Order: sequence, then structure tokens, then C-alpha cells
Amino acid sequence: MQINKFNLSTTIYMFLLLSMDFLILLFSLEISKYLRSDIPTNTMPEFIASNISNYYWIILVVLFIFILEKIYFIRYDFWADTKRVFKGLILSFIAVFTVMTFAKISNDYSRSFIIIFFLISAFLIPFSKRLFKRFLFRFDIFKIKVKIIANSSQYETLCNEMIENWYFGFKISKKRYDIVLISSKNFEIKKLEKIIKIHSKRTRDMYIIPYMYHLDFSHTNVVDYFNIRLSAIHIENRLLNFKNILIKYVFEKSLVICILPFALLLHLFIAIVIKLDSQGTVFFKQKRFGKNGKIFRCYKYRTMYINGNELLDKYLKENSEEIEYYNIYHKYKHDPRITKIGKFLRATSLDEFPQFFNILRGDMNLIGPRPYMLNEKAKIGKINEDTILKVKPGITGLWQVSGRNELTFKERIELDKWYIQNWSLWMDFVIFMKTINVVLSKVGAK
Repeated sequence: MQINKFNLSTTIYMFLLLSMDFLILLFSLEISKYLRSDIPTNTMPEFIASNISNYYWIILVVLFIFILEKIYFIRYDFWADTKRVFKGLILSFIAVFTVMTFAKISNDYSRSFIIIFFLISAFLIPFSKRLFKRFLFRFDIFKIKVKIIANSSQYETLCNEMIENWYFGFKISKKRYDIVLISSKNFEIKKLEKIIKIHSKRTRDMYIIPYMYHLDFSHTNVVDYFNIRLSAIHIENRLLNFKNILIKYVFEKSLVICILPFALLLHLFIAIVIKLDSQGTVFFKQKRFGKNGKIFRCYKYRTMYINGNELLDKYLKENSEEIEYYNIYHKYKHDPRITKIGKFLRATSLDEFPQFFNILRGDMNLIGPRPYMLNEKAKIGKINEDTILKVKPGITGLWQVSGRNELTFKERIELDKWYIQNWSLWMDFVIFMKTINVVLSKVGAK
């Protein structure tokens, strides 16, 4: 009985999502019609707005490819869902122009209108999905009950993710459940096999997190050795691959060129505010480790008073507990050296803006691991050093959008290693978008 209810609610859920996407695509066509109609005919071929019904078949192509991408059948988080939406739109775009070319009907359609339609859809569909799912998941009928099986800390981590990441539409349940999520860490093989056997009889869907949780298996290839009934997982250090390095270089340089005019205006404003706030230079230079352990001068905005060391010595004598805190987090709870504007710049990460100069010089990337200080080399450790110092550091990175201020030094290193080993262009895009959110949210808080 529970299974039938689950199937019915899931069917309704998928139908509602499909219907919403259909309406949004129709709305995108209407917006595209008005935008295209405003383009002067002397720069573009004439566009007849009354023929918009001729474009309805494109919506069906998009929805068909969305179905093939399993957007309506599997629940992803927001960024994974958006990635599949973008992929579906790109494939649909190619399919539409392929059909038009082979059917020899390309002259009957406005190419500029179709391009505008896909660009608008790329923005509206993820945005509308987020709003619509927020509404749907207010009703428990659309939530999937998940039983989590894991040991100690990982159980807590998974529970927090299920609760905080509402986009999944999951609800934790120990007795009645629709799917089972098993984390294999710290389980003996025999016990794990028993758990899988027991739950495979009770539920159709099981998700198993492998013991090597530090690897992103979505980017791996599985090789099947059929004769001996074994499979091998191909793993590579993705940011040490020349093709990936080239893709990252082109993507980041294009992004930096687009941002540069805005960066120059922002720099002028911040430089003036720093000079008005306290005595001293605008910039602060510090030696950091770059690619292959090469030392370079990393630029930041000055956020401390020029007599900062004297202020710190006096403060530590009165607050000795801060020394122990620094040994764990490599920062102080209350640093007396930081200026008023410096607190704002650090909170919003704008103090690192001058590192655009380091990017232009080739010392850094826009996105990457932290640029580690020279006195942190021993704490990095030789085994981690061989991974982290093989690539260029970045202005922002996974460490900065994953709770930067609350992370221990060890956690930062683990995040940097994970980023390097599992890099993808999409990951860089997500980190960049999250960085904007982090900066804007901190600005709003101020």
C-alpha cells in the first residue's frame, strides 16, 4: 500500500514539474517574441510575430531531451539539476538546427529568435524550478522518505545535508522509507553485504556511498572485465591533465577579461576608502607558494594598522587562549590589528581583489586551492604538498564557499585536494556563482 502511494505521488510530482517547464518554455517564447520584434529590421531579417505558433515544436524537442536526461525521474541538488538543464538545452539547440538544416526549412525560421529563446530558457527554467520545488516540498506527499545507514560522524553529515538541502525533497525516516542511503565507511564487508541484502528485499532503490568518499565518481570511467566478473574504476588527477589545464585557462582568462572593467572601478573606490580609514599603503604584499612550490608575491588590500604587531603582542598577553585558537584555525577570533574597513574587506573577501594582478602575471588562477603561506609548509605535509602545490592557487575556491571562517586548517587542505582530484569546468562555474553569493550576502549583512 505504501508503495502505491509513493508511485502515485511521484507520478503527480513528475507531471507537475513537466507542466511547469512547458509553461516556462511557452513564456520564454513570448518574451523572445517581444525582444526580437524590437530589433530594427535594417540590422536583422524581418521577424513576423504572428507566426510564433510555428515554433511550438521546439518546446516538444526540449521537453523530450529533458526526459532523456532524467530530469524528472531522479532528484538532484540544485547545481546538478541545473547542469542537466543546461546540457538538455544545448542538445536541444543542436537538434533543432539539425532538423531545420536537413528538412531544408531554416529560411522559414528566425535564427536570432531561436537563440534568444534558448538563452532566456537557460535562465528561467532553473530559476522557476527552484521556486516551484520550494512550494511543492511544503507538502509531505511530494517528499521522498529516506533511511540513512552510516556510522558516527558521517551519519550526522548526511542527515544535515538531507535537512538543509531542501531542493532534494528528502525526509529522513527510520521505519517507513522509499529509498535507502548507505555509507560504507567503517563497515566490515560482511556486515555491509548483510545490510544490502536485507534492505534490497524491502525497497527498490538503494544508494551506496563508497568508502573512497574523497573521490567524485561521477567523473570516473568504469572498465568491465567480464571474463573474471570484476570492474575497475579509472581515476585521474584531473587538474594535472593538459587538456583540462587548457580548458580551465581559456575559461578563466575569458572571465577575467569580462570582469576587468568592473574590477578597475571597484579598485579605485576601495583604494580611496582604505586611505581615508587609516595611515599606510593601499596594498599588502606577502610571499606565498605557487605552482610547483614556486614562491611569488601575492597582492591583497591592506587590512591592518601599520603598527599591527605591537597591537597583537599586547592583545595576546591579555588573551592567551587566542594562541591555541590560532594553532587550530590559523586566525584569531578578534584580531586587534585589523582596521574598520579591513573587517569589511575580509568578511566579503574583497581584500583579495588585487590578486587579479597575480592572475594577469600568471602566478594564480581565478579558482583554485588556497595560496599557502611559507610558514604553513610543514602543516601542509609532504603527502599533501605533492598534490596541492602541483597547480596554481586561486583567488577563490572550494574552501571559500564551504564555510571558510569555520574550517580548520586540516579541513581546508582536504577541500583543496578534493578540488584538484575531481576538477571539472562545471565545478569552477558553481564555485564562481557561489563566490558571488558569498560576497553579496556578506555585503547585505553589513
